[in-house]
Amino acid sequence: MDHVTISLWVTGGMLLLVFLGMRVAFAAALAGFLGLLWIFWARFDYDPDRFGRALAIAVKTAGQVPHSKVSAHALSLIPAFILIGYLAYYARLTTALFEAAKKWVAWVPGGLAVSTVFATAGFAAVSGASVATAAVFARIAIPEMLQIGYNKQFAAGVVAAGGTIASLIPPSAILVIYALIVEQDVGSLLLAGFIPGVFSAFIYALLIISIAVIFKNVGPRVSGFTWGERFKAVPPALPIVAVVVIIVFFVYNPFGDAWGTPTEGGAAGAFVVFCMAMMRGMRWLQLKEALIDTARLTVMIFTIIWGVLIYVRFLGFADLPGAFSDWITSLNVSPMLILICILLAYAVLGMFMDAIGMLLLTLPVVYPAVMALNGGEFVNAEDSTFGMSGPMCAIWFGILVVKMAEFCLITPPIGLNCFVVAGVRNDLTVQDVFKGVMPFFIADAVTIALLVAFPAIVLWLPNLAN
Repeated sequence: MDHVTISLWVTGGMLLLVFLGMRVAFAAALAGFLGLLWIFWARFDYDPDRFGRALAIAVKTAGQVPHSKVSAHALSLIPAFILIGYLAYYARLTTALFEAAKKWVAWVPGGLAVSTVFATAGFAAVSGASVATAAVFARIAIPEMLQIGYNKQFAAGVVAAGGTIASLIPPSAILVIYALIVEQDVGSLLLAGFIPGVFSAFIYALLIISIAVIFKNVGPRVSGFTWGERFKAVPPALPIVAVVVIIVFFVYNPFGDAWGTPTEGGAAGAFVVFCMAMMRGMRWLQLKEALIDTARLTVMIFTIIWGVLIYVRFLGFADLPGAFSDWITSLNVSPMLILICILLAYAVLGMFMDAIGMLLLTLPVVYPAVMALNGGEFVNAEDSTFGMSGPMCAIWFGILVVKMAEFCLITPPIGLNCFVVAGVRNDLTVQDVFKGVMPFFIADAVTIALLVAFPAIVLWLPNLAN
């Protein structure tokens, strides 16, 4: 049995374990280890006397992965970004953001819902964690929307969908993970996510306004705020702007050299938010909770990473990515159609897997195929299929994939953001939240179509930085 056939059997077994309920990290680690053992034993012609030798090689190969990969410098961004989000919550920056957004835009149809989307986008700029964003605004925004007569399903859908924006707007943990897997520059990817993230927020806002205009009882306006109240609401939300400026300038400084590395920017941003939290009354118990929550989420993400990377190491020995790339490029089909089919496959796969696990499992196979479709990782724009160089194609595809991961956060039956909102609110069921997010599927489809059709939306900032 050749190595590619072995990899297909092992991958099928891993997917079966995931669908049966085993955690992605453990299913991938187990499948990867057994796959390595199978390949090494096959090299010894399945000699029973040499099984122990194959086992020792598999253990050593798999055992190197957790330290060698998880100790990567780029991954130090993840706990820093997560800590920023939890400290911002305890500094009550979330409430300040929502109040500012409400006083400035609540007068439009569906104004409180639009305010929620813009506030979640602002919080995403200091959080990078979609689940945390959804949980925070389920407590803040939904009660106010229900109080003035919003449909509860619609209100829940707005929060669940708004929380997904954190996947794109820097700092984004998923973009960091993508950069690690495909070995691309973290700073360029973080820059590339900014405009698509803001763009997604405006598409959501337009959808909400349209729904509120058509269905009068869905989202009533809120008026009566004076200009003085509006301007007074701005200063408490300015720390968010400060953190965004710090992180962006550590990645790209339009006036000169960058201030440092993205990791240093994340640490500086966390320090600024920590100072704000202390000034606003955060005490030791709250700081302890923020640190524990950060450690808990970081450990979960890192566990998924090292587990899946054992499987990725196995794929490297089996050469499944190369075989898949050869098959994709041999198809007599439009490369753009193949790309669209890949994105649709992500939409289906995301119904059954969490976003991080899905990306970690698929990118080692899918990414080389997309690069091959464009002409290779080092192709220039003139000779490429999609009209962009290899590095730019990697960034563009990364944003598309992460946007698909956003989409998967609200799709049934897994839709993690929907479960989080329902868990926070006792008056809502998961079914209520899933019904509420349905209109946002249309908005996400429109956004993805525009990002595919107009890559400049994604690539303008990275090109400017380069």
